[in-house]
Amino acid sequence: MDFAELRTEINSCTGLDFQQASSKLQNIIFGLKKADILELIVEIGTIPEDIGHDSTEEELYTKASDILFAKALKEMNLEVYVLTQRADCADIVAQSHYHSYSLVGDAKVFRLSRTDKNAKDFKVASMAHWRGDCDYSVLACPYYQYPKSNSQIYKDALDNNISLFSWEYLYILLKEDVKEDASTNLGELFNQSAVIANATTVGNAKANFLPLQNEHIADIINMPQSKFASYFDNIKKMLVKRGRTEISYYEDEIDRVRQLNREDAINELLKSMKLDKKITTIKQFIEQIRK
Repeated sequence: MDFAELRTEINSCTGLDFQQASSKLQNIIFGLKKADILELIVEIGTIPEDIGHDSTEEELYTKASDILFAKALKEMNLEVYVLTQRADCADIVAQSHYHSYSLVGDAKVFRLSRTDKNAKDFKVASMAHWRGDCDYSVLACPYYQYPKSNSQIYKDALDNNISLFSWEYLYILLKEDVKEDASTNLGELFNQSAVIANATTVGNAKANFLPLQNEHIADIINMPQSKFASYFDNIKKMLVKRGRTEISYYEDEIDRVRQLNREDAINELLKSMKLDKKITTIKQFIEQIRK
């Protein structure tokens, strides 16, 4: 299955209720072979620009990312459960078959056009609460969407031992056929924030520690640093190609809008401003306070 085919499957679920759609997507994604999900893992972190904001398709796309994260962990030989709650909880729970640890996981996806991300968007602080009795709390986020310099999320991750994992890490691990067994404990991969925190001063608590984490992960899986870096170089090329696809979408939209007549252009503007929806929301508020 390629990314376009996954999009088609997501679209086919938009008429179902959320629970049914989630179950259908999980059956589809969990039924894929490891080779089939490698492209999806690289692509899934970027929400296509043609998906409407706050739409059913966007909600299902996000759920598909949760399921794909779970599938990746399953391929690494962990026992995984996808949760169906949609608020104030992690997306997945996983546990080792061979070693006494468990984790909660949360998947993150972003649009390439989004520039106003802040610490709350990553929910790092929430991940500490969602961990519960589990040993680790793991965030799967597009690597290049993490802040490049100082950020509160790095301090929160170090303070609470939240693993700032990435889709790119998952791609490398699956590509290298890294799996847990009786003699291989992958828990060290998810404990890097605790390891790095022990060597971090208070003054550097907000610094970007991902380059150091890259070195640690490469060492854990016995991979030369140069090979680890080459994986990222190849992934960058894939992301650049995806970026060009998203730019083409907006260029086509510009051409389409320029060809609209006056009435259609006004309707398009009103639709984009969501004025009717805002009026409805205010009316609902008024009705509530009148009761």
